[in-house]
Amino acid sequence: MPDPSPDPRLLPVLLTVVEALATIAFALSGLLEAARKRLDAVGVCVVAGLAAFGGGTLRDVLLDRRPFFWVEHAAWLWALLALCIAAMAVLHARHFAPTERAMQWPDALGLGLFSAGGTQIALAQGMPAIVAVLMGVVTAVFGGVLRDIVCNQIPKAFSDHRPYAVCAFVGAWVLVAALALGMPETAAVLLAAAVATGLRALALWTDFRLPAWSSGHEPND
Repeated sequence: MPDPSPDPRLLPVLLTVVEALATIAFALSGLLEAARKRLDAVGVCVVAGLAAFGGGTLRDVLLDRRPFFWVEHAAWLWALLALCIAAMAVLHARHFAPTERAMQWPDALGLGLFSAGGTQIALAQGMPAIVAVLMGVVTAVFGGVLRDIVCNQIPKAFSDHRPYAVCAFVGAWVLVAALALGMPETAAVLLAAAVATGLRALALWTDFRLPAWSSGHEPND
């Protein structure tokens, strides 16, 4: 009788696909930010690279994981350079607003994919659940944080009040719970990514915003 369990070789392939799709989505967000700031070609490539690779690199540093995921898949660097060159050739100021609106949805997909993939990588290294979840959030969020810091602005993940890191956090816990309940790893990763992406998409669609913390004093008091 054939073994009904999923092929364990599928998970590494899935994680590679997950990171590739998320990397493209986040690289595009970095390109748009760099273009708005009127950076030169080097600045565009650096900001796009930080957005695409920053969160995963920080995760790999914290987990002492080598080689870094973009070193292991060096072709992604060529893809990033090609994307930057193409964007600088065809993107103009009039394209920024519609492109930014359209990019919210791939960005939501990248958030879900990176949070699920980062959490699974940490779990595979034997990290406790809470540490793995935080590694998933770092993977999903900190590329955008580094992008915004380099562009001299408060990171949007901390300031626009739309749930972002919260969505990654919930999605990562969905992965932990699904694995604890015996769900196959591949299905659990896909479920977690879908939950995080769905929550972010729902927040964008409804324009739901988290309340701002207030100390009870106006800034000019």
